[in-house]
Amino acid sequence: MKAAVLREINKPLEILDLEFDAAPRAGEARVRMKATGVCMSDWHYMVGDWPNKLPIVLGHEAAGIVEEVGPGPSHLSVGDHVIFSFASHCGHCRYCNSGRSVLCNGHKTPPTGLPDGTSRLKLNGEPVSLMARIGTFREQVVCSAENLVPVRKDLPWTVAAIIGCSVATGVGAVTRHARVPAGASVMVVGCGGVGLNIVQGARLAGASKIIAVDLLDNKLEYAKQYGATHTINGKTENVVKAVRALTGGGVDHAFDAIGSEATILQIVDCVAPGGQATMVGIPAVTTRVPIAPASMVFQEKSLTTSFYGSVQPDIDFPILADLAMEGKLDLTSLISRTYRLDEINEGFEQLRKGGVARGVIVFD
Repeated sequence: MKAAVLREINKPLEILDLEFDAAPRAGEARVRMKATGVCMSDWHYMVGDWPNKLPIVLGHEAAGIVEEVGPGPSHLSVGDHVIFSFASHCGHCRYCNSGRSVLCNGHKTPPTGLPDGTSRLKLNGEPVSLMARIGTFREQVVCSAENLVPVRKDLPWTVAAIIGCSVATGVGAVTRHARVPAGASVMVVGCGGVGLNIVQGARLAGASKIIAVDLLDNKLEYAKQYGATHTINGKTENVVKAVRALTGGGVDHAFDAIGSEATILQIVDCVAPGGQATMVGIPAVTTRVPIAPASMVFQEKSLTTSFYGSVQPDIDFPILADLAMEGKLDLTSLISRTYRLDEINEGFEQLRKGGVARGVIVFD
C-alpha cells in the first residue's frame, strides 16, 4: 500500500510502498481513503516542533468509506461514509463519561499506534508509527472504530475531510468552547484553515464585529468572504491599537489560531476588561509566554484553551455536515486546491507560503 512517510525531520515526505496488515480486528474497521487535508499540525511534525518516533505516517483530517468491519458488534457497517476523529475516545474514562471525549485518557498505549499498541504498517519489516492512531496519508487505514464517525452520504468527500479537523476545531472553539453570544465582538488571529472557520463560527453565532488579523492580504480577503467585518494586516498596523480603536477598548472574545508567543500575547492585550482570550492553535512544545497576570486580574480577563474545538465528534460531526449541506457553513469554497498523494509535498509548500485556504489530497 502506498503511503506518504516522514523518515527524517525537515525533509520531504516520501511516497513508499508499505507492508500492510489489512484485516481489522474486533472493534476496528478498514477504510478506503477518499480525501485527507493538508494541515499545519502535520507540518509541526515535519519540522520537529512536536517530536515523535520516526518513521511515521502523518495525516489526521480525513474521510473515507468503510470496506470491512472487524468481528463483533459495531456502530459501523460496510459502505458507511465516515469522518476520522483524531482524538480517540475510549468511552469509559472520566472525560468520555463527562462529555469531554477529546481529552480521553483511557488508552495506555502511545498515540503512535492503535490502542492495542500496533500500527499494522511496516517498512522493511520494522513498524511504522501513526499520527493520532490513524495516519491518513495512505490509501487504506485500519483503525479503531472509535475514531470513525458515520455521516450522510451526500456530503462531498473533500468537505467531509476538513470537518474532521479545521472545521470542528474552528467552529467548535467559538460555539462549543467559548460559547460566544449573539452581539459579541470577536477577533481572530491567523486566517488559515482553522482561523477561517473561527470566523465562520463567529458569524454563525451572530457576532456583531468579527475582526480578522493576518500578515497576508490574500488571507484577509478570504476572511472577508467568510464573514469578517474588519481586517488588520499585522505587518503594516499595530494590531492592539487598531483593535481597541475599532471596538472602543477591546473585543469580548479573541482567538489565536497560530500558537506563537507573539500571537498569544496579542489576544490577551486585545480583549476588553471581562473578556476572554482563547488559544486554539497549538504551540511548539518549547514555546513559553511572559504573561503579566496582575493586569489580567485587575481587569478580570481570562486566558483559556480549546483543543479540537472542545467538540464531541460523534455528536458534532453530523451537525457540521448538516450545516454545510444547508449552506449555513461555506466549506466547499474553503478547499482552494486539491492534490494527488504523490503531490503532497507541493501541498505543504503551498500551505507554508499561505497560498491556499485549505488544500486536500484526494484519492480515486
